[in-house]
Amino acid sequence: MEYVIEYGLFFAKIVTFAIAIIAVVAAVIALVSKQKNKKGELQLIDLSEHLKETKKTIEEKLLTHHQLKARHKEEKKNQKETDKAAKKAAKSGLDEKGLAQLYVIDFKGSIDAKEVTSLREEITAILGVATEQDEVFVRLESGGGMVHGYGLAASQLQRLRDHKIPLTISVDKVAASGGYMMACVANKIIAAPFAILGSIGVIAQIPNFNKVLKKHDIEFEQLTAGEYKRTLTMFGENDQAGRDKFKQELEETHDLFKQFVSQQRSQIDIDKVATGEHWYGLQAIERNLVDQISTSDDYLLTQLDSRHIIQIKYTQRKKFADKLGHAAVIALENSLLKIFQTQSNKLFK
Repeated sequence: MEYVIEYGLFFAKIVTFAIAIIAVVAAVIALVSKQKNKKGELQLIDLSEHLKETKKTIEEKLLTHHQLKARHKEEKKNQKETDKAAKKAAKSGLDEKGLAQLYVIDFKGSIDAKEVTSLREEITAILGVATEQDEVFVRLESGGGMVHGYGLAASQLQRLRDHKIPLTISVDKVAASGGYMMACVANKIIAAPFAILGSIGVIAQIPNFNKVLKKHDIEFEQLTAGEYKRTLTMFGENDQAGRDKFKQELEETHDLFKQFVSQQRSQIDIDKVATGEHWYGLQAIERNLVDQISTSDDYLLTQLDSRHIIQIKYTQRKKFADKLGHAAVIALENSLLKIFQTQSNKLFK
């Protein structure tokens, strides 16, 4: 009899566990079905409130009990007056005169600048509500990458300038090559003292396995229509004419890059800075690559009393496979960055 009871309890646990699993699976399926056509989500984060709450918390920790009590009393009084004024303005059909907006965007660019998909959504959202009294503040971090990707990212920022919305770009770590192409669109560029900027140049490299294939008696054929459809190849035998044409294309891209930077920042001596070199913030300001030495945090604090600071963030819905691929790309980029840092021989030790 005891055995039957134990078996019954065990069976009940199994059934309960199975029902729980089915419920979870059903909930997941319902959630996936609900979001199937949802490509992304636009988030608004009130940074003004966050910064003020942080400041208030610290200040209150430093007050005595009586000082804190007096402060809370004063705050309640001020809040009542504010609410009363707001109610009166609403009844009279008049809007309150609020602070101008400071819209904050974060752009941390990868090699292919795929983040431009979110950037375009964020800028489109801002352009729908922003006025010329508002400002857009971009916290930019990128070492550059593909020309067409960063060219599009710079064009997205240009949309703000075309609508006469003031644009400030902050570089705390790095804005090099394509990253600086984006930065130079701004009305004002600020940079941390040791942020890396510049690298106005173009690079392309390609391995060639032709000798390896020949060594193993493997033939490679490539057919093209058009003399310069393919200049250099990874598997065929490259000739000097192909190399010269490829180099010419690099020079043309570099010229376009220089023209773009010159148009955006006429104060720059482009021939002196378009050498492919990079500079730290303290050096960059001497070359007019940036306008002010400061961190993004300090800039936001200076704007806290005069503007309402709100962060705009567009998040794309990712599949599980995409998350795995993104993690692999991040790991590869981190590895390449470590190699670059080691070989650059400019580390603090």
